[in-house]
Amino acid sequence: MLEKQNKKSLKWLWIVLAIVIVGAIIAWCIVASSWGKNVYKDGQLDKVIYGADAIMSISALLFGVFVITALGYLLGKINVKGVSLGTAGVFLVAIAFGVLCTYIPKDLPVLSALRLDSASKVTGYYKSAISNIGLVLFVGSVGFIAGPKFFRDLKKNFKTYIFLGISIIVIGTAVAVLFIFISPYGSDFWSGVLSGALTSTPGYSAAQEAMFLKGQSDAYVTIGHAIAYPFGVIGVVLFVQLMPKILKSDMAKERSFLKPEVMEQVEKRVDKSKLFKCDDFGFTALAIAVVSGLILGAIKIPLTGDGFNGPCFTLGTTGGVLIMCLVFGHFGRIGKLSLEIPETTLKALKELGLMLFLIGAGVEGGVSLIDKVGNNLDILAWGFVGGVVMTMAPMIVGYFIGGKLLKMPLLNNLGSITGGMTSTPALGSLIATAGTDDVAGAYASTYPIALVLIVLSCNLMIGLI
Repeated sequence: MLEKQNKKSLKWLWIVLAIVIVGAIIAWCIVASSWGKNVYKDGQLDKVIYGADAIMSISALLFGVFVITALGYLLGKINVKGVSLGTAGVFLVAIAFGVLCTYIPKDLPVLSALRLDSASKVTGYYKSAISNIGLVLFVGSVGFIAGPKFFRDLKKNFKTYIFLGISIIVIGTAVAVLFIFISPYGSDFWSGVLSGALTSTPGYSAAQEAMFLKGQSDAYVTIGHAIAYPFGVIGVVLFVQLMPKILKSDMAKERSFLKPEVMEQVEKRVDKSKLFKCDDFGFTALAIAVVSGLILGAIKIPLTGDGFNGPCFTLGTTGGVLIMCLVFGHFGRIGKLSLEIPETTLKALKELGLMLFLIGAGVEGGVSLIDKVGNNLDILAWGFVGGVVMTMAPMIVGYFIGGKLLKMPLLNNLGSITGGMTSTPALGSLIATAGTDDVAGAYASTYPIALVLIVLSCNLMIGLI
């Protein structure tokens, strides 16, 4: 009886405490909203800074990240006939958050701290910090997971991956060139659409650089990329989930095609108990691999006779980190230093990384849509339709090339398609659909090929057309 009364008293204590905290927050907002300071620019009132702006940029950033996370996973959990957005739900919520926050008035108390636009410091945090940290964590984890089997798979299917990667990019580029001739917009706009449809940041950067070298504005490149990018993410995510269901595939059987024999001689040669571990979670190994990958990704290779002043190929953050983590995951050690990372750590970092990447990319994409496109429905319609075709056509044709012509197993085929489309979010969705991380090997094998070709394609479209 006494224990029951204590529980009841404790319950009421928490309720009262919650009411006091909420009341204090409301009171603070009311009082803070009266602490106005007028800021003038060129003799005109530019904005009003309120005491409520004590919500610093970093607090606004954290608020946005966790609100998007909660709502995004709720949306991703919705299941329609076995198909769900999963982590990609975070991306849609992030886009909506970015769009809505551009409409917050500058002089609105409290909420003005959440206002976003292309020049906002907080928008820059989403784009640079949140997105890139997430990308590094995701591709780094995938690299360590796929590393032990990657090189054996690559040796076995190397020609197949090259052919499929080339096919996907050539088809996408052909569609982009077609739209140049049938639409009122030029190669700069459609190169941006192509990079967005294939979710390729290196391709986008290459198109911007090509316009800079021509002495022209890259505004249409940015607009095209912003319009096509959202469907470029969602389209591939849904494709890799729907194809196994349409084909009524036996996933257990399909997974069996991804399981090459374990190299027992390697396991016997290395006594893991004698290796030195810096930490139990493997963070040191991940850090060493990521640093090595960032260095590799920063190396530039000139693509023309103009040397480093002309278009250059670089693996970038994604390619460099992915390749080095594959190598480190394959060997598992450097001398006596263990590079092994526990599976539980890798799975957690993989999901966290994908979530952060989608939040950063989604918020920045939503802001760009409003800032760059606005109410221009004509360019929005052309860009969206063209982007949908550039996303779907390479996947559909690539699937038939891989499955019918090259006789690839389904999961190898889909993994190669996600790599050929350079779609990091789709890889995460495919791993969940397949129920195994082994599909990452096909992605990692095709990705570098597609990366080189999309950079070349965006440069050539602007340079030759």
